[in-house]
Amino acid sequence: MVDLKKDVWAIADTLRGVYARNKAGDVILPMTILRRLECVMAPHRAEVAAIIAQQPNETLRVKMIKSFTGGVKFYNTTKHTLASVYDSGDDMADNLLEYVLGFSKDIDVFTYFHLPEHIERMRKGGILATIVRQFRDLDLSPEAVPNSKMGELFEHLIYMDFESSNAESGDHYTPRDAINLLVDLLFAEDDKALSGEAIRSIYDPTVGTGGMLSVAEEHLHRMNPDAELLLYGQELRPESYAMCRSDMLAKGQSTQNIVLGNTLTKDLFPDDTFNYILSNPPYGVDWKNIAEHVEREHKRGFSGRFGAGLPPTSDGALLFVQHAIAKMNPADSQDGGARAGIVLNGSPLFSGGAGSGSSDIRGWLLENDLIEAIVALPNDMFYNTGIPTYLWIFDNNKRPERKGKVQLIDATALGARMDKSLGSKRVKINDAARERVLQQYADMESSDTSKIFGNLDFAFWQITVERPMRRNFETTPERVALVAEHKALGNIDGLIDALNSFNGGHYLNREDFLNDLGKHLGSRSISLTSAQRKALWQTLGERDENADICRFQSGKNKGEPEPDVPLRDTEIVPFGWNGHPKRHDAKDATIKAYFNAEVKPHIEDAWIDHTKTKVGYEIPFTLHFYKYVPPRTLAEIDADLDESLQEILGLLHKVEASK
Repeated sequence: MVDLKKDVWAIADTLRGVYARNKAGDVILPMTILRRLECVMAPHRAEVAAIIAQQPNETLRVKMIKSFTGGVKFYNTTKHTLASVYDSGDDMADNLLEYVLGFSKDIDVFTYFHLPEHIERMRKGGILATIVRQFRDLDLSPEAVPNSKMGELFEHLIYMDFESSNAESGDHYTPRDAINLLVDLLFAEDDKALSGEAIRSIYDPTVGTGGMLSVAEEHLHRMNPDAELLLYGQELRPESYAMCRSDMLAKGQSTQNIVLGNTLTKDLFPDDTFNYILSNPPYGVDWKNIAEHVEREHKRGFSGRFGAGLPPTSDGALLFVQHAIAKMNPADSQDGGARAGIVLNGSPLFSGGAGSGSSDIRGWLLENDLIEAIVALPNDMFYNTGIPTYLWIFDNNKRPERKGKVQLIDATALGARMDKSLGSKRVKINDAARERVLQQYADMESSDTSKIFGNLDFAFWQITVERPMRRNFETTPERVALVAEHKALGNIDGLIDALNSFNGGHYLNREDFLNDLGKHLGSRSISLTSAQRKALWQTLGERDENADICRFQSGKNKGEPEPDVPLRDTEIVPFGWNGHPKRHDAKDATIKAYFNAEVKPHIEDAWIDHTKTKVGYEIPFTLHFYKYVPPRTLAEIDADLDESLQEILGLLHKVEASK
């Protein structure tokens, strides 16, 4: 298989001169699929041709062909093969085009790969005959290359295409070792799937090139050969959609429910829910250009998919999470709910403060007991990105021992260094590491690398602590100069002269100052609006801890201290702080106790603005697994410096000796 991988991609050398290196996949991927389909059809070409000639109805034709061939549903209406095309001389391009267009309508991948255009380009470039011959000579028959090996070959070709085209990190291709672990975790709690003739549906809303669906199907069949997995997927990019369908066709899987379209703007399976959802949505995807669609659905509340909240438009990961939850079979359904596994970067764990859309979405997931486990993967696991990555496992019908709980597993140290890097992928999760993670998941016990939390362990109140405004006031030349420079005050006729002639002295009470100054300005017929009056005292005042507290003079807060905004601070009060109950209705008592113990002793005149209190949710994953490493001793540092110094002196002696 290693040689076959090399042999197929080596065809890129033939394309040079006509195609840039980063465009080789435009030809190699569809031609590989063409050859695979040809090899799959080869044993039945004559019989299938007879069925085609006898049965004009396509639906009946497909049923007859599938029945005769033992599951192959596609066919070609021409008599061409790559061998006959190669032998056709000057008609080669026309015959190859006729061959490609002669497939049954469910084989639409060649259109999305733009193969007809590439045939003409290769003809004009003088390389068509060589390319046809090279693919003709590949043995991609199911006997020589079983479906699992064909999947590995196509995965390799997709990786090579991504690598050569420098795909963006947010569009990284999901490596098989990561998918294997995610699929293992996803099936871990489904005993029904392991017995009898189970039928399960699995859906990937960001199906990409289809690797997750393929691995899931292979995995289920290994666990239970009699089980059937119905595959569904939606993909935004035509090229990735074509790759997905091609990969599945190459391995003999159904492509019926693989659809093309933007998942966030239009769910193409609106009436369907599924047993499993798998997804690796793009990291940090910007959704500004579709904000109108998303916000419209958000306004529908939970009758739509985004009722829990909206993350910032710079990162749509939590939109995909909400979509996945919406596509899960209900907990009270015949199959007993559903499970979802999603690959995410670190931002969904903590991005957004209390009251933000991201925090509200986390709160909705936790309060509805949907998060079962989160696994931190080793860095450098993916081909095109080295950023920290996490596997989130969701379940809307948890087992009794998991209800109300979230398990965090730190697998960052379990990566095995690869012999040869593949792009940014330098480590992998090998079988031993995967078994280690699965065992920790199954044991559900606390350890150095596994922690068990209650859902509300991640909840907190964000309180706003205010301090009273205290100002002294004077009309010194320096302060009056600031008034003269003020945009709203500097042009008021007579104001500067009036301030310079005001000899009120040093005031520690704002109201006394404003009363005296107001009389002085009135005597000079200078009238100020409320906004100008506020701007004036703000400009002439300076913070002074010995001054009187400034108080509201009107409105519902009349007589109460006015907060000093620059001194405003926020404090985080965890649910359950200091032994208080971890409940929403314990808010007032918990916050009061926290304030009296942690704030009041240090800032005696502070108070809480309860109107600004917000509930927030954050999962500080790395904090829970932080290990303190003491700094090196001075003796160790001195020893290292001395060793380095001796090494430098030795080099200098060698230089001197060589002169």
